[in-house]
Amino acid sequence: MRISTSQMFNQSINSVLDKQTSTSKILDQLSSGKRVNTAGDDPVAAVGIDNLNQQNALVDQFMKNIDYAKNRLGLSESKLGTAETLVASTREQVIRAINGGLSSSERQMIADELRGTLEELLAVANTKDESGNYIFGGNETGKQPFAFDNAGNIVYSGDSGARDSIIASGVVVETNIAGDKAFMNAPSGLGDYSANYLASQVGDFSVDSAKITNPATYVEDTYTFTMVGANLEVRDSSSALVTTEVGFDPANPVSFNGMEVKLDGLPEAGDSFSIAPQSEVSILDTINQAIALIEDPNKVNTPQGVSELAQILNNIDSGVNQISIARSETGNSLKSLESYSTQHVEEKVVNSSTLSMLEDLDYASAITEFEKQQLALNAVSSVFSKVGSVSLFDYI
Repeated sequence: MRISTSQMFNQSINSVLDKQTSTSKILDQLSSGKRVNTAGDDPVAAVGIDNLNQQNALVDQFMKNIDYAKNRLGLSESKLGTAETLVASTREQVIRAINGGLSSSERQMIADELRGTLEELLAVANTKDESGNYIFGGNETGKQPFAFDNAGNIVYSGDSGARDSIIASGVVVETNIAGDKAFMNAPSGLGDYSANYLASQVGDFSVDSAKITNPATYVEDTYTFTMVGANLEVRDSSSALVTTEVGFDPANPVSFNGMEVKLDGLPEAGDSFSIAPQSEVSILDTINQAIALIEDPNKVNTPQGVSELAQILNNIDSGVNQISIARSETGNSLKSLESYSTQHVEEKVVNSSTLSMLEDLDYASAITEFEKQQLALNAVSSVFSKVGSVSLFDYI
C-alpha cells in the first residue's frame, strides 16, 4: 500500500495535536486540582457533581436562613426574659402597696415605681432590631406597636402575623413573636369574665373564677349578683332574674346559663357586683389598673379595693405565664434551629466528601500520566520532524 506525502503529513500532524491535547488536559487538571473540569471529562461523574453542588448551594441557603432566624429569635428571647422579670416584680410591688401601715406618700412612691416598670416594659415591647424594625409588631414592623391612647390605655398597632423562614426541605420556623401574643392576649385570671366591684361593698369576698362550662347552653351577657339576705340573686343585663341561690354557700359554685361562677368569701346582705365577658387581658393594662388602684385613696384597703386587687394579681400571674410561654416558644425554636444547623453541617461534610471522590485529582497518578504524555509527545514530534525532512533526492 502506498501512502502519499500529504496523507503522511496529516497523520503526523494529527498525532502531534492529539498528544498536545492530552498533555494540555492533564495540565488543566493539575492546575485546577480537579479530575473533572467539563462534562466531557467524565459524563457520569459530572451529573453527580452537579447534583451535589446544587445540594450544597441549597444547604448554604438553609444555613443563611437559620442564622437570620437565630438572630431574630435570640433577640426576642432575650427581651421576653427581661419582660418576664419586670412583670414578676410588679406583683411584689402591688402586694407591698396594699399595706395598711403605709402612708399615702409611701404608696405614691410604689405607684411611681410601678409606672417606671410599665415604661420599661413598654420599651421592651417596642424593641427594634439592628435594621430598625420592631420585633414585636407582627408583620407591621415599620411602626411602633405599643403606645398610650388619649384615654391613657395602651393600644397595640401591630398584627398577629408571623414571619417564616425555611430552614430545611419542607420545614418552616417562625422567626418572630407577635406583640399581641406576648403582651396583650393573656387568658383572664378569672376564666372567661372580669368582675366589677362597687364602692358600697361591705363583705370580704371576690370572684375566684367565672368560666363557660357548657357552650351549648351558654348565654353571653353581663350578669349582676346581689346578696339579698342569705340568698344570692343573679340577674342579666335587662335586670331579669336568672337564678337564686337560696342560703348561698361560697363553697359551692353558682351555675346558670352554661357557666359557673365561684366566689372566694361571703358577701354581706346588700353587697352587689357584676361580671362581664372578657376572656383575655393585657398585662400592660393590668399594671395600669394596679397603679390606678394604688393611687386612689378611696379604694386602697377597702373591701372593694381588696377584691379588685385579687383580680389584678390573678391577671398579673396570667400575664407572667403568657410571657413565659412566648419565651418558651422562642427557646424551642432556637433549639430546633441548632438541631437543623447540625444536620446541615453533617450533610455538607458528606456531600463534600463525595464530591472529593468524584472530582478531586490524584496528583501522583496525574503527574505520572503527564510524564507519559510528555514522552509520547516528544517521540511523535521527533518522528514527525525526521519524517518531514526526508526527501527522495537524499537517496538518488
